Amino acid sequence: MALLARIKKITKPTCLSGITAFILTSMLLLLTTAQANYLENTEVRSFVKSFVKKHGGSTSELGNLFAHAKQQTGVLESIAKPAERTLTWATYRPIFLTSKRIKEGAAFWNQHETLLNQAEKQFGVPPEIIVGIIGVETYYGKITGRHPVFDSLTTLAFDYPPRAKFFRSELEQFLLLAKEENFDPTEVVGSYAGAMGYPQFISSSYRRYAIDFDGDNKRDLRSNIADAIGSIGNYFQHHGWQKNKLVSQQVIIRDERYKSLVKKSLKPTITTAQLRDVGILLPQSIEGKHTVLALAGQDGPQLWVSHENFYVITRYNHSHLYAMAVHQLGQSIAKKRTQSNNGLSQ
Repeated sequence: MALLARIKKITKPTCLSGITAFILTSMLLLLTTAQANYLENTEVRSFVKSFVKKHGGSTSELGNLFAHAKQQTGVLESIAKPAERTLTWATYRPIFLTSKRIKEGAAFWNQHETLLNQAEKQFGVPPEIIVGIIGVETYYGKITGRHPVFDSLTTLAFDYPPRAKFFRSELEQFLLLAKEENFDPTEVVGSYAGAMGYPQFISSSYRRYAIDFDGDNKRDLRSNIADAIGSIGNYFQHHGWQKNKLVSQQVIIRDERYKSLVKKSLKPTITTAQLRDVGILLPQSIEGKHTVLALAGQDGPQLWVSHENFYVITRYNHSHLYAMAVHQLGQSIAKKRTQSNNGLSQ
């Protein structure tokens, strides 16, 4: 426990350097390798007791799940070095903005056009955003994760002190979700962080925002594309998506005055007048608050002014790189479809 306390102390910062992440992962692995049975962990037993007290169920059955849970060392390694924290826009963008992913995105859109149009009508979220999300998250359902969700969440909840509170909550939500949707918690696979299905919803989002979009009385994000499309639309609507509003636009860098407006927070707080004061000009039609993003592009610095809808995308994944990839992939797919429909080549 003394070693655990030391780990907690050195991992208070939310952004870890490469060497700190390496040290953290190594210490965590040393601390937990010998643990063959999670039920021997007093914190796990306390979790089981608390869960049964709050939600009912069998202590022995839940305890048996933890007794057979396997620590996922790869999960600990992955969470210490997420791509959104280690890559620049110049290296992050090419992962998702490929000609193949754009072409397959257009095909996916064509295949599910009716569902996408229904979602736009009901939730106000355009198809390119929904397709962009699915394209970035799971390559249109081709890559939905291979990690056992229960084991991953157990590992992160009890072997990763920096975010133990969050992942214990997600573990609780996952167990409730399994009960509500009637699936075996040991059979579900997903991302290393426990995200599932076409849209990669974490358990709390699944329970809150997943919907039955095709009327079959099930909320299935793992194999039902209709439910996945509708649920993404529902998620965005609940987080404040503004219909027919812009997401983000690149602007000209005139001088270095813009730097005073570049903030760490992604929440839009900058007025159009403030942009104008530092030489950033936007069309008169754009209203509301904005965020200024300075990105390291492949051809040099890029300056982007993002709006409320860009912030909504970051509620899905709290990374400006992620949101920009979704936005640009969606735009590229829409352009590809237009070209194809007009008989033009790429």
